[in-house]
Amino acid sequence: MSLVKPRIPSGFPEYLPAEQIEFNRLVNIVRRVYEEYGFSPIDTPDLELSEVLLTKSGGETEQQIYRFIKGSNDLTMRFDLTVPLARYVAQHESELIFPFRRYHIGKVHRGERAQAGRFREFYQCDIDVIGSNSVAVDAEMPIVINKIFEQFDVGEFTVHINNRKILNGFFESLGLSNISKDVLRIVDKIDKISSNSFTEELERLGISADQITRLREFININGSKDVILNKLEKISLDCKSDQFKQGVKEIGLVVKTIRDFGLSDSRFMIDLRIARGLDYYTGTVYETTLNNHPEIGSICSGGRYDNLASHYTKKYLPGVGVSIGLSRLFYKLCEIGAIKSTRFSSAEVVVMPIGSGQITASVKIAEKLRSIGINTILYTEENNIRKKLKYADKMGFEWVVLIGEDELLTEEVMLKNMLTGESIRIKSVELDSFLLDKIKK
Repeated sequence: MSLVKPRIPSGFPEYLPAEQIEFNRLVNIVRRVYEEYGFSPIDTPDLELSEVLLTKSGGETEQQIYRFIKGSNDLTMRFDLTVPLARYVAQHESELIFPFRRYHIGKVHRGERAQAGRFREFYQCDIDVIGSNSVAVDAEMPIVINKIFEQFDVGEFTVHINNRKILNGFFESLGLSNISKDVLRIVDKIDKISSNSFTEELERLGISADQITRLREFININGSKDVILNKLEKISLDCKSDQFKQGVKEIGLVVKTIRDFGLSDSRFMIDLRIARGLDYYTGTVYETTLNNHPEIGSICSGGRYDNLASHYTKKYLPGVGVSIGLSRLFYKLCEIGAIKSTRFSSAEVVVMPIGSGQITASVKIAEKLRSIGINTILYTEENNIRKKLKYADKMGFEWVVLIGEDELLTEEVMLKNMLTGESIRIKSVELDSFLLDKIKK
């Protein structure tokens, strides 16, 4: 019988334990911060009814989905967490309390071409506040983002903010309202294409050289937040677009509120190039980048929308949210060396009886360590001490607890630090407090 080669489809990542431990660490940080800010967890099915999930999708989405038709069942795998949220809120609106603050961490699937850092199955980590027009909620999103990426400990980062009303209002003032969606999509990819390509794509829409120059000058306005706000306010004096004026007012309030919340000015900026190409954004929009690795692109993005669930309910449900594409981010962070996977186990300590006569005592010590919150492996393979320590080293343990005949007689244990090579002998009753002090620091 020939063996089947073990393999997985391209674009469906899986990790070795050391990598999975680091990935789970990031997931746990995200979950903990989301819950600190009062977001409630939800989960939705991986498979949704196609007629429900695809009601607002376009041709491009249709080409990227995984769809299954079996008998009378026409099902599609969720391709993001936003459309299922819209369905969820509309379906359960009489049971939910608004504003509804939800978080959702889960896998989504897209049948696009797999390549480095782009997957067909990947995790997204979303938060949204549904049923609120409060500017304070818009300002809260960068605060949450900041808390998460500080704890990720991956270097300096910046949250870029803009307002879609500013962009759409400026397009209106240029006489481009009828093609504003197309212009937005081109502006959204300005950092991914050359200056000539940017101009050529705008020209193909029939935009004049003067309009292109004015557009380019506008989106490249830079400086401190106060400088940009002053420039926007001056432009609004001569701008006939009420939408533009409203957007300038909103972004000014968002900046003020973010500052009131205490976020450092160095952590966020106004960036008029941020468009977010998705049609449903109507107000504040966000993108987050790593300062030292701009090539990675946005690592967390989102924005405000007027009526998320309009395809499913007549109830007006404005909201705002952000999403972290965690699988792609994790891949990029590993690629640049910002995350190093060194531990092959979720345990922090390994307890090793030297011989079979010390197993009972070792079991009791391991259980005691577990009871005080120290994840512990009991290693009972009958190897010589050299092989035991080699195992501990490969697994990435810092501390090894060794128990032999002498230790049993003196009610002690031998502790070995695998990082320094140091060995110390301490009383068994002092072991838990010693390791708690060392590990939980």
